[in-house]
Amino acid sequence: MIRLRRTATAAALALTTVATAVFGLAGPASAHVTVNPKEATQGGYGRFAFRVPNESDQASTVKVEVVLPENAPVGSVSTMPVPGWTVAVEKRKVDPPVEVHGSQITEAVAKLTWTAAANGGVKPGEFQEFPVSMGPLPQVDRMVFKVLQTYSDKNVSRWIEEPTPGSPEPENPAPVLTLTAASPSAAPSAAAAATGDDSAGGGTAWGIAGLVAGLAGLVLGGLALLRTRREPAPKA
Repeated sequence: MIRLRRTATAAALALTTVATAVFGLAGPASAHVTVNPKEATQGGYGRFAFRVPNESDQASTVKVEVVLPENAPVGSVSTMPVPGWTVAVEKRKVDPPVEVHGSQITEAVAKLTWTAAANGGVKPGEFQEFPVSMGPLPQVDRMVFKVLQTYSDKNVSRWIEEPTPGSPEPENPAPVLTLTAASPSAAPSAAAAATGDDSAGGGTAWGIAGLVAGLAGLVLGGLALLRTRREPAPKA
C-alpha cells in the first residue's frame, strides 16, 4: 500500500511538471503595443489589428498614432470603425509609384491617428484593438510601425524602437509585421484570410490541452493497472 501511494504521488508530480512545462511556454503577454497577426505574405492583402494595452493605473489612453514605414509603402489601407473613436488618415507622395491592380498609385498612407471621444478612451486594466486592412503588402522582410500612445494626463508612451533579430527586446519596441515570400503551391485558408485573427494560436492551445489530457489518462490508467495487480485474488 505504501509503495502504491508513493507511485501515485510520483505520477501526480510528473503530470504537474509536464503541464507546467507545456503551458509555461506561452508565458505572460507583453504589455506593449503589437500588431496581430504578426506574420503575412508579401504581395497579399490582410486584416491587421493594432492592439493597445493601457499601462497606466490612473489615466486613460486617448490617442493612438501609427506611422507606416516609409521604405515599405502600401497601395491600399482602410480602417474599420471603432466605437468611441475617430480616425484621421495622413498621406504622402510616393516615388516611385506603387502599382495596385494595374494602376499607378502616387500617394500612400503615412500615418493613422485614432482619437477617443470626450471622457472615453482605453481605461486602466483594459486594451483596445484598432483594425486596418492593407495590401498589396510590400516585397520586404518586415514592416516596422512606430506608435505613439497618448494618455489623458498628457504622458506619451513612444513605441518606436526597432527590434533587432537575435538581440534582447528593446524597452519600447515598435510593432513588427514579418513578411514572407509567397509560395506558388501555398493555398492560404479562406477563413483565415477573411478574418485575420489568431486562429493558429487557438488551434495550438487546443492541441496542448489535448496533450495534457492524454498524459493524465495514461497516468490514471497506469495507477489502475498497478492497483489491480497488487490486490489479492479472491479465495475459492
